[in-house]
Amino acid sequence: MLPQQKADQLIQVPKLLVASSAIQFPIAGDSIQLEAKSQNGRDTFMFDVNRKGRIKLSRCTYQERYAVVEILVYCEGYGDKWAYSVPPDFTNTTDLVRTLQDFLGYCRVDSIPSIQRSVN
Repeated sequence: MLPQQKADQLIQVPKLLVASSAIQFPIAGDSIQLEAKSQNGRDTFMFDVNRKGRIKLSRCTYQERYAVVEILVYCEGYGDKWAYSVPPDFTNTTDLVRTLQDFLGYCRVDSIPSIQRSVN
Protein backbone atom coordinates (compact mmCIF):
# COMPACT_ATOMS: atom_id res chain seq x y z
CA MET A 1 0.00 0.00 0.00
CA LEU A 2 1.27 3.45 -0.90
CA PRO A 3 1.80 6.08 1.79
CA GLN A 4 -1.02 8.66 1.77
CA GLN A 5 1.33 11.46 0.67
CA LYS A 6 2.40 9.48 -2.44
CA ALA A 7 -1.23 8.60 -3.24
CA ASP A 8 -2.20 12.28 -2.96
CA GLN A 9 0.64 13.23 -5.33
CA LEU A 10 -0.44 10.61 -7.88
CA ILE A 11 -4.06 11.81 -7.79
CA GLN A 12 -2.77 15.25 -8.83
CA VAL A 13 -0.76 13.94 -11.83
CA PRO A 14 -2.38 15.18 -15.08
CA LYS A 15 -3.79 12.20 -17.00
CA LEU A 16 -5.26 11.27 -20.37
CA LEU A 17 -7.66 8.41 -21.01
CA VAL A 18 -6.20 5.80 -23.40
CA ALA A 19 -9.47 5.41 -25.34
CA SER A 20 -10.66 8.76 -26.56
CA SER A 21 -14.06 7.57 -27.82
CA ALA A 22 -17.30 8.06 -25.89
CA ILE A 23 -17.60 6.26 -22.56
CA GLN A 24 -20.60 3.94 -22.18
CA PHE A 25 -21.80 4.36 -18.57
CA PRO A 26 -22.52 0.91 -17.05
CA ILE A 27 -26.06 -0.30 -16.47
CA ALA A 28 -27.11 -1.35 -12.97
CA GLY A 29 -25.37 -4.62 -12.08
CA ASP A 30 -22.39 -3.95 -14.37
CA SER A 31 -19.04 -2.14 -14.26
CA ILE A 32 -16.43 -0.61 -16.57
CA GLN A 33 -12.73 0.16 -16.37
CA LEU A 34 -11.09 3.13 -18.02
CA GLU A 35 -7.34 3.09 -18.62
CA ALA A 36 -5.37 6.32 -18.37
CA LYS A 37 -1.74 7.38 -18.71
CA SER A 38 0.06 10.29 -17.16
CA GLN A 39 0.60 13.07 -19.68
CA ASN A 40 4.32 12.22 -19.75
CA GLY A 41 3.43 8.56 -20.46
CA ARG A 42 5.38 7.14 -17.52
CA ASP A 43 2.53 6.11 -15.24
CA THR A 44 -0.56 3.97 -15.79
CA PHE A 45 -3.88 4.47 -14.00
CA MET A 46 -7.24 2.68 -14.02
CA PHE A 47 -10.62 4.12 -13.20
CA ASP A 48 -13.31 1.72 -12.01
CA VAL A 49 -16.98 2.58 -12.33
CA ASN A 50 -18.85 -0.14 -10.46
CA ARG A 51 -22.61 -0.63 -10.28
CA LYS A 52 -22.42 -4.33 -9.31
CA GLY A 53 -24.01 -5.84 -6.24
CA ARG A 54 -27.58 -5.13 -5.25
CA ILE A 55 -29.48 -3.61 -8.09
CA LYS A 56 -29.97 -0.06 -6.91
CA LEU A 57 -30.21 2.51 -9.66
CA SER A 58 -28.86 5.37 -7.56
CA ARG A 59 -25.69 3.63 -6.37
CA CYS A 60 -22.25 3.64 -7.99
CA THR A 61 -18.64 3.31 -6.83
CA TYR A 62 -15.85 5.33 -8.48
CA GLN A 63 -12.24 4.35 -7.84
CA GLU A 64 -8.82 5.37 -9.16
CA ARG A 65 -5.93 2.90 -9.17
CA TYR A 66 -2.24 3.37 -9.93
CA ALA A 67 -0.11 0.68 -11.62
CA VAL A 68 -3.22 -1.52 -11.76
CA VAL A 69 -3.30 -2.48 -8.05
CA GLU A 70 -2.70 0.58 -5.84
CA ILE A 71 -5.97 2.25 -4.87
CA LEU A 72 -5.38 6.01 -4.73
CA VAL A 73 -8.57 7.57 -3.44
CA TYR A 74 -8.46 5.91 -0.01
CA CYS A 75 -7.30 6.62 3.51
CA GLU A 76 -3.94 5.16 4.57
CA GLY A 77 -4.42 2.22 6.92
CA TYR A 78 -7.93 1.46 5.61
CA GLY A 79 -7.22 0.46 1.99
CA ASP A 80 -10.40 0.10 -0.04
CA LYS A 81 -12.53 -0.16 3.10
CA TRP A 82 -12.67 3.63 3.37
CA ALA A 83 -14.81 5.86 1.19
CA TYR A 84 -14.07 9.56 0.82
CA SER A 85 -16.83 12.08 1.38
CA VAL A 86 -17.89 13.67 -1.87
CA PRO A 87 -15.91 16.88 -2.46
CA PRO A 88 -18.09 20.02 -2.30
CA ASP A 89 -17.29 21.00 -5.89
CA PHE A 90 -19.09 17.92 -7.31
CA THR A 91 -22.06 19.51 -9.02
CA ASN A 92 -24.89 16.94 -8.74
CA THR A 93 -24.35 13.63 -6.98
CA THR A 94 -27.83 12.39 -7.86
CA ASP A 95 -26.70 12.31 -11.52
CA LEU A 96 -24.29 9.36 -11.77
CA VAL A 97 -22.93 10.43 -15.17
CA ARG A 98 -22.25 13.99 -13.96
CA THR A 99 -20.58 12.51 -10.87
CA LEU A 100 -18.28 10.42 -13.09
CA GLN A 101 -17.33 13.57 -15.01
CA ASP A 102 -16.64 15.37 -11.72
CA PHE A 103 -14.65 12.38 -10.39
CA LEU A 104 -12.45 12.22 -13.49
CA GLY A 105 -11.87 15.96 -13.22
CA TYR A 106 -11.02 15.59 -9.50
CA CYS A 107 -8.45 12.94 -10.51
CA ARG A 108 -6.94 15.37 -13.06
CA VAL A 109 -8.09 13.63 -16.26
CA ASP A 110 -7.85 16.06 -19.18
CA SER A 111 -10.03 15.94 -22.32
CA ILE A 112 -12.83 13.80 -20.87
CA PRO A 113 -14.83 12.31 -23.76
CA SER A 114 -18.63 12.34 -23.78
CA ILE A 115 -20.33 9.82 -21.52
CA GLN A 116 -23.32 7.91 -22.91
CA ARG A 117 -26.03 7.22 -20.34
CA SER A 118 -27.25 3.67 -19.80
CA VAL A 119 -30.92 2.93 -20.39
CA ASN A 120 -31.94 2.10 -16.80
